[in-house]
Amino acid sequence: MNLEKLCAEVRELSAETAEFIRREAPKVASDTIVSKSLHNFVTHVDKGSEERLIAGLSKILPEAGFIAEEGTRHDTNRQYTWVIDPLDGTTNFIHGLPPYAISIALMEGNNVLLGVVHEITSDECFWAWDKGKAWYNGKEIHVSATSHLKDALIATGFPYTDYERVRPFMKTLEYLFNNSHGVRRLGSAAIDIAYLACGRFDGFYEYGLSPWDVAAAVKILTEAGGRVCDFKKGNNYIFGREIIAANAGIFDEFSTVISDMLRE
Repeated sequence: MNLEKLCAEVRELSAETAEFIRREAPKVASDTIVSKSLHNFVTHVDKGSEERLIAGLSKILPEAGFIAEEGTRHDTNRQYTWVIDPLDGTTNFIHGLPPYAISIALMEGNNVLLGVVHEITSDECFWAWDKGKAWYNGKEIHVSATSHLKDALIATGFPYTDYERVRPFMKTLEYLFNNSHGVRRLGSAAIDIAYLACGRFDGFYEYGLSPWDVAAAVKILTEAGGRVCDFKKGNNYIFGREIIAANAGIFDEFSTVISDMLRE
């Protein structure tokens, strides 16, 4: 399998789908937004984007199955699986607030072979394939060289499930407010991790996530020199719904702080 060629085809598809989303954005009205839960929404654009991605990816690699946010799950027992979020950051999207993104990963078992994250409003594309380095709009990227948490800018996402964990989560914010350059919350985990991969952020953590939120971006991050774990400092960060990620310089310090406060 030529992962570099495959990644190029996926990027082309993501660019076409991003154009569809930009074109449809003005047509989204409040009475067309469906609430899946209190803080979880879906629009016709999410569904249309997913349909386009599945059709395109099925042509690129017909033997692969799918895991996708808006309900497409079939043939997941195949050797290869596409893990896709057709619109990561839907709440941002319906309010006209960037960023929001398309996220596409190809997995073989539990291993991510390639990842593409396409931020739609800025048309920024981040990608990586296994042992192929990490890229942003054609330029190779690396994580930052920040070596101390006190000098780091951290990203996170606010809880919208598992509210019993809000109190310890707030303690992490209090600690980081006093021991880092600050905390940012953009509303798209895929973008948070992609920004970490190119050095805009130095660390990221969140819980309540799904595989389609993180699989592609984690591949980009690790190829860019970043490190990742779950809240127990294990490797169950794609399917385990919780993640700590950082550059190599602050990872040990940062992961210990977050793990000590949030692990169950």
